[in-house]
Amino acid sequence: MLKGYKYRLHPTAAQAEFLVRTIGCARFIYNKLLEDRIAIHEESKTGTGPKRKPPTPASYKPLFPFLCEADSLALANAKLHLDTAFAKFFAGTAGFPVFKSRRKSRASYTTNNQHGTIRIEGDRVRLPKVGFIRFTQHRIFDGEIRSATVSMTKTGKFFVSLLVEQPDEPWVPAEHKIGIDLGLGHFAVMTNDALVTEKVPNPRNLREAEERLRRAQRSLSRKKPGSRNREKARLLLAKKHEKVRNRRHDFLHKLSRRIVDENQVVVVETLKPREMMQDRRLAKSIGDAG
Repeated sequence: MLKGYKYRLHPTAAQAEFLVRTIGCARFIYNKLLEDRIAIHEESKTGTGPKRKPPTPASYKPLFPFLCEADSLALANAKLHLDTAFAKFFAGTAGFPVFKSRRKSRASYTTNNQHGTIRIEGDRVRLPKVGFIRFTQHRIFDGEIRSATVSMTKTGKFFVSLLVEQPDEPWVPAEHKIGIDLGLGHFAVMTNDALVTEKVPNPRNLREAEERLRRAQRSLSRKKPGSRNREKARLLLAKKHEKVRNRRHDFLHKLSRRIVDENQVVVVETLKPREMMQDRRLAKSIGDAG
């Protein structure tokens, strides 16, 4: 069983700068590989010359020397992520891969644990080419670390998600069952095998914070582009959005944890949120419910 454990990182200023550069290099490689894939496809359609193979991340290093500073495994994983995106596109389960934006895309990179380079010692975790970084390990695990994904939020916080290989959990016979009907008036209506119904209220975190977000957004729009005050206003708005997201995740994780602790069989309806959010009257409420 592969299980992920996410922890908050506390890097120094130099370590944070290196993590930001590595994230940028991984995004750069992903976009360059996608650009070359599209060019190769266009060349094959016109039939001009023999079909060339897609380049590798290492082939870009002579042209872009700054890539040598980044973790080579992070660049290799960027290529694997692009290969996975194309595999999903050809399988019909996803759209055509798009370029990663510096502002909108998730800022992260993935590296592998080769020869024990990723390990934990006390209150520090070691990452390739970075060294030991202080982190908050609020959950202890047993198992072998397979990979690590470093991510950065819009407010400048760093997290690491460790993928750990663990033995499968023992099978537990089904004693309690529950059926869940999701909605918007109530977040969920749950009925267990004893026919006891529980209505979970919808917290509506975004609706409660809309006025504060509106004021912060209005303040940001009045600041001069490129100024220090605009960066302060942007950070304040990002913190308010992050608080809404954290409250939503806290509610969802606590509820799902309670459901799986108390029941061995969970039955839910099949929903397609992306299609449901095309209704402009319900899109915000569906997104707010998560």
